[in-house]
Amino acid sequence: MAGASSFNPLAIKTLAINPTSLHRRHPAASPPAVASSALAKLSGKAAGLQGRRGGAVRPSVGSSHRSASFRVRAVTDDDEWGKDAPSGLAAAVAEEEPVPAPAEVEIGELKKQLKELLYGTNRGLRASSETRAEIVELITQLEARNPTPAPTEALSLLNGKWILTYTSFVGLFPLLASDRLPQLVKVEEISQTIDSEAFTVQNSVRFAGPLATTSLTTNAKFDVRSPKRVQIKFEEGIIGTPQLTDSIVIPEKVDFLGRSIDLSPFKGVITPIQDAASSVAKTISGQPPLKIPITSTNAQSWLLTTYLDSELRISRGDGSSVFVLIKEGSALLD
Repeated sequence: MAGASSFNPLAIKTLAINPTSLHRRHPAASPPAVASSALAKLSGKAAGLQGRRGGAVRPSVGSSHRSASFRVRAVTDDDEWGKDAPSGLAAAVAEEEPVPAPAEVEIGELKKQLKELLYGTNRGLRASSETRAEIVELITQLEARNPTPAPTEALSLLNGKWILTYTSFVGLFPLLASDRLPQLVKVEEISQTIDSEAFTVQNSVRFAGPLATTSLTTNAKFDVRSPKRVQIKFEEGIIGTPQLTDSIVIPEKVDFLGRSIDLSPFKGVITPIQDAASSVAKTISGQPPLKIPITSTNAQSWLLTTYLDSELRISRGDGSSVFVLIKEGSALLD
């Protein structure tokens, strides 16, 4: 190693040190410590030599240029030199520490801002025009930084259940508006499940009411048409078996047409209804869901995925409608 090229001193990676001879000269220093010290001195000389040859010294920490972060570690015989190395040799190795990519940090910050804006908008239905404009701006910025430029060539990322958190598709607004009916029907979840191996898509809406919960589902096949676009052909609709509740909870009051209606007098007559509901629930829950074949050739749609990573998907459909979906289990849903 002493004969390393003097024309490129910065290419030196390791420095072999004979700990026996060093110990005689410096009995208080351990081999790894001496090796680290020798490497530091050598790096300093190399930097000085490079500066004299180039006529200028490269900017250091604090300048506008990024500089790599390094740390020094001591390695044993079998680590850097292999099993044939002389006994007792130690070496100091300069290792570059990983630095997070600026693009990843920026995308993470944009997703955090999007999550905050979506909170309380009921999938976009209750978003003000100003909030919508901010959401669209964030979506545009994320699309420009899409880490998966060809989503249909990374089908494994598309796999799984995706929860709808925002849409501008007006066709869904009447469905979402059912949440405004007091204590009657609530849309608990809108989801899309993709199986990339079977090339199937399942869209599902789960409803909850005071007496039962149920779901509406459509099953479809998809074909890849471009690196970003898939064509969807719907095959059947499914009405899930209602799951009746064993107990009915009557609220103290509800607001209807601007008036507050007291429901407490009805609580005295609820017991017979609860008994009947429990009996009906046992009968209905054992029935299979109702499947309705979709034979129309017009029951087709297309979907363009404009952003995709392991937890967030942004898609655009007919009429420039946008859909923001988050993978089930992601922290973005918390």
